[in-house]
Amino acid sequence: MGWLLPLAAALTACTTLRPPAQVTPATPTSWQAPLPHEGQLQQLTNWWARTNDPVLVGLIESAQRISPSLAQARSRVEQARATQTTARAALLPTLDAQASASRGVTAPVTTPATTAQAGLQAGWEMDLFGANQATRDAATERLAGAQALWHEARVSVAAEVALQVSSLRTCLQQLDVAERDAQSRAATARLTQDSQRAGFTAPATAALASASAAEALARAAQQRMQCDVDFKALVALTGEPEPALRSQITTAPVPGFDEARFTIAALPVQVVSQRPDVYNAEREVAAASAEVGSAQAQRWPRLSLTGTVGTAWSRAAGTTTDLSTWSFGPLALSLPLLDGGRRTAQVDAARARYDEAVAVYQGRVRQAVSEVEQALVRLQSTAERADSARAAVQGYRTSFDATEARWRGGLASLVELEDARRTLLAAQTTLVALQHERQSAWVALYRAAGGGFDAANPTAPNTPAAPAL
Repeated sequence: MGWLLPLAAALTACTTLRPPAQVTPATPTSWQAPLPHEGQLQQLTNWWARTNDPVLVGLIESAQRISPSLAQARSRVEQARATQTTARAALLPTLDAQASASRGVTAPVTTPATTAQAGLQAGWEMDLFGANQATRDAATERLAGAQALWHEARVSVAAEVALQVSSLRTCLQQLDVAERDAQSRAATARLTQDSQRAGFTAPATAALASASAAEALARAAQQRMQCDVDFKALVALTGEPEPALRSQITTAPVPGFDEARFTIAALPVQVVSQRPDVYNAEREVAAASAEVGSAQAQRWPRLSLTGTVGTAWSRAAGTTTDLSTWSFGPLALSLPLLDGGRRTAQVDAARARYDEAVAVYQGRVRQAVSEVEQALVRLQSTAERADSARAAVQGYRTSFDATEARWRGGLASLVELEDARRTLLAAQTTLVALQHERQSAWVALYRAAGGGFDAANPTAPNTPAAPAL
């Protein structure tokens, strides 16, 4: 057995090469779209808390408590942590205890004998070529990736709730516009009918006014239906009772639209590094690299050492016999010779998975850059349109008021009044929709920039956490 140790030492000098665990992705040197506020505002972390919107923060917390995607992400973290523990254990010696007792007769002795034994058995596979260590490294990388995806799930839930709340509030604002428009048209219809009965207005004109009022009522009813649908969607997201949710949304004041949102780093590579999904893809590359090393190590010899120590005794006819034993070894070397190409195929499969992980990682980086660019473009576009939309509403409001005054004085026709009313309604609806579009662009940018994920500290807690603020 003495020749095995020098041979093992010589074999250990051989190295099991892995492909690169880190891959440098191709990222642009700067953003093509302009940064909001030149990137000189508050940081991304804790953005929600700065919106001065306790209703939104509370709903995010409720949604995260019951989110199945967040529960699934937390479960995957626990599974990855258990896998890492198993992989670490493979590097350590094993120790098992065993005990037994029996009584019987063994020929040719006819006297009954009692035999008892207890012992410890140890075993250790020396990781000569790093197969077990590579498996542990892969498990560690996947645990870090699973923790990053837990953060991504929190960010996704927060963003989804924020979008739904914004959509619902926009719907309620549009409902208010539609109801006020319906009231105005109903008043116009009443005045027109009174004028018709007095003989000052033609029946066709009165019919036009009544049709306009009916159209407005139908539009308001359709808008109310959409708001009810949005309420129920938010109930499903948050698990809050619908009456309580309606009360929160309708009675709490809507916070002012704060343009000071958060900072986006000037360098795309800095933003990309804050994306949980990109971080997970990067960790998957490292894990796949380690698995290539593990598969290669399986092609080399394996060295294991076992040992036992035990105490035993046998008692028969009043005589006790000590049967205690101990042993060290064997020190066994296993050298693979013929396996039909199985180990080579395992290496090829591991390399294919590595190539796939690299391609996925590079694709995620490109997608991350694209999502940030798209959000920046939408922010820039909504900023450029905001002043024009507000000016349009103000102008059409002035025009409508003037036309209505002329109509009441008999200087304008009902057709002119309805045309001015439709134009004002369209402008008001556009302004409300634009505000929602801008808020959605901020939420998309928050999500595209990683939602405050810190790649230097990706650890996810074991217990449910507070909302992703």
